[in-house]
Amino acid sequence: MPSEEIIVRGIVQGVGFRPFVWRLAQRFGLDGEVSNRGDAVVIVASGPPPALDAFAAALTAEAPPLARVEAVERRAVPVLARSGFSIAASAPGTVSVGIVADIATCPACRAEIADPAARRHRYAFTNCTECGPRFSIVEGLPYDRATTTMRGFAMCAACRAEYDDPADRRFHAQPIACPECGPKLWLEAGGEVVEGDPLETAAARLREGRILAIKGIGGFHIACDATDEAAVSELRARKHRPTKPLAVMLRDPAMVAALCEVGAAEQAALAHPAGPIVLLRLRAGAVSAGESLAASLAPGQNRLGVMLPYTPLHHLLMQAVGRPLVMTSGNRSGEPQIFRDEEARAGLAGLVDGFLTHDRPIARRLDDSVVQLAAGEVQVMRRGRGFAPAPRNLPAGFAHAPPVLALGGDLKSAICLTIGGKALLSHHFGDLDEPATQEAFERAIGDYSALFHHRPAAIAVDRHPDYRPSRFGAALAVARGLPLVTVQHHHAHIAAVMAEHGWPLEAGPVIGIALDGLGLGADGTIWGAEILLCDYRTSRRLARLRPIPLAGGDAANREPWRVLLAHLDAALGPAAVPDALFTRLPAATLRAMIARGLNAPLASSAGRLFDAMAALLGLAPLRLSFEGEAALALQAVAEMAADAPSYPFGCAQMDDLMEIDPAPMWRAACADQAAGVPPGPIARRFHVGVAEAFAGHALSLAAAHGASAIALSGGVCQNALLLEMLVARLEPSGLSLLLPGEVPANDGGLALGQAVIAAARRIER
Repeated sequence: MPSEEIIVRGIVQGVGFRPFVWRLAQRFGLDGEVSNRGDAVVIVASGPPPALDAFAAALTAEAPPLARVEAVERRAVPVLARSGFSIAASAPGTVSVGIVADIATCPACRAEIADPAARRHRYAFTNCTECGPRFSIVEGLPYDRATTTMRGFAMCAACRAEYDDPADRRFHAQPIACPECGPKLWLEAGGEVVEGDPLETAAARLREGRILAIKGIGGFHIACDATDEAAVSELRARKHRPTKPLAVMLRDPAMVAALCEVGAAEQAALAHPAGPIVLLRLRAGAVSAGESLAASLAPGQNRLGVMLPYTPLHHLLMQAVGRPLVMTSGNRSGEPQIFRDEEARAGLAGLVDGFLTHDRPIARRLDDSVVQLAAGEVQVMRRGRGFAPAPRNLPAGFAHAPPVLALGGDLKSAICLTIGGKALLSHHFGDLDEPATQEAFERAIGDYSALFHHRPAAIAVDRHPDYRPSRFGAALAVARGLPLVTVQHHHAHIAAVMAEHGWPLEAGPVIGIALDGLGLGADGTIWGAEILLCDYRTSRRLARLRPIPLAGGDAANREPWRVLLAHLDAALGPAAVPDALFTRLPAATLRAMIARGLNAPLASSAGRLFDAMAALLGLAPLRLSFEGEAALALQAVAEMAADAPSYPFGCAQMDDLMEIDPAPMWRAACADQAAGVPPGPIARRFHVGVAEAFAGHALSLAAAHGASAIALSGGVCQNALLLEMLVARLEPSGLSLLLPGEVPANDGGLALGQAVIAAARRIER
């Protein structure tokens, strides 16, 4: 019989691929073996040619649900002198980027923990080849138990029999465990282990209004009864988190449907193997004082971050509690999520009344992923547990790109590695203004580089020299003798969307609408609302929002009234601005700073435009307690208002740059407000005006420059209402629309754009 070596590349580790191959071989009557290599699954098979052909086709057509087969390579080898088919031990090889992300509990395991007759009845660490921890426990490759944090748990005879049986759904499930041999769960309070069933006792305490820390897959959560206003308010007070929305875990889809508006797309997002937080619109009356959900969960919002249980521990706890639970990151405000036991005991002391914890170590911190439905598609807003570190294929033309390490930006930090035609965008680290997050960022560079054996040929950073990743990257480039590639912030945003959609290297430029907060522009000024003509190597600004001074510099990013003052002065003139808007505020001081050009840099920021409108309508506090607070409130009231005509924006041509002027919009909005129009319709007309202005100019510029696609990105494109309005105005053109999906539109996707731009420039060199 002829023999072949068949190499399968892609996401083929930790997804039950080898037992799948074994079962196929039995079906087709083949002899040989299958083994795991760092970069692939390698099969040597012998049998009749028709059987080999059918077997090779089935490797792709029938692959396990969590696998992603990207290539199947076949070559003839000497005839095997053996009978039967076996699964060989993993062999060392080139490291793959194909590590599977952590996977929510599968239906079979959920049924097992609910079955009183099952060996794993009510066992909080039940898993199989189709679910359970993966990236959160991996410490090295190939992916075997010895290279995970489960290596300290020796399998009992029953688990070993399942692990060794190719016909069993736990064959080579590296986190396999049971109550006899696996991790243990306990509840502790006051430094002592609490007697009794830890799940039932924890559930009782949560129903009593206590606040507990719960150790999950990627770190600790802080939990309390989401229907108990006193408990939620106490959690906010302890955590110093006055208004930022809190995520909630609901027991099952029926509980979700009772509280939130869900269609098929929302249900699919909730049931995704990643188990993400999904932003859902609340039903009328779902949040109110004294009944249903606590009113302070998401003050001023019409959406709530909701997730279903994604581990057996969560399923068991939610069944025991029977109520919605707050599940917010286990950290002090602004710091990274805690994932180690001793750090939790020290860092969460005073925040929680006890710990529901266990002895399975976590290899790396992984925040919950956050997604929303926007313009009919799932949009990842925070890429964490369940999505990272899934690699993306680089577009055509990048096959021979040199390896690049891209370091992202200061906010919503993430890094990206390019390896052999793929891009690996890391999980979310957080904002680097906190020393603990900066430390975590630097450790993660070493972690990813070691885990994936990455040796960069270039380092890419943001153009802004004072960003922490830019400084770190510059020092790293000098230390390693590597070229440093600086990338303009909004070029990187647009390039990330291009790469996500597979826009080929040589396909020509696209029109990019970059609606963002702030980024250093190519001319040394601050940008944030631009229309660009981009390919991967170059970017040219064609249009911008008319800039206004940010009085007080960075203070204007935190105090929206400062930006409102600058916008109204520019639109109406200082004498016509109502004094009542700035009562007891130092408006005269700010105007003097602007007049003298003292700490008042000009910025064309879409993010600050939205903040200013929220301030005009009384929806923004004097000082924001979290990024996006004002814009979220503005979006919420706009979504609840009826359709309305747009406010007008002006336009002026300045040499080769078009300037979009918001002054007419401000005059119309102020007139409506003076006439007693409520905030909702004004906010709605504002959103429509922004969408019409930028979509209209983008279409005219696409025609003028012969571009066949329009890409949208930047943090403001996470405003689902605005994005849907933009898409509605752009779609009829027939141009390709490149929208952010699994790569965040905010700075969490910045590193991917930096990486492909740096790679393209190195290829050109």
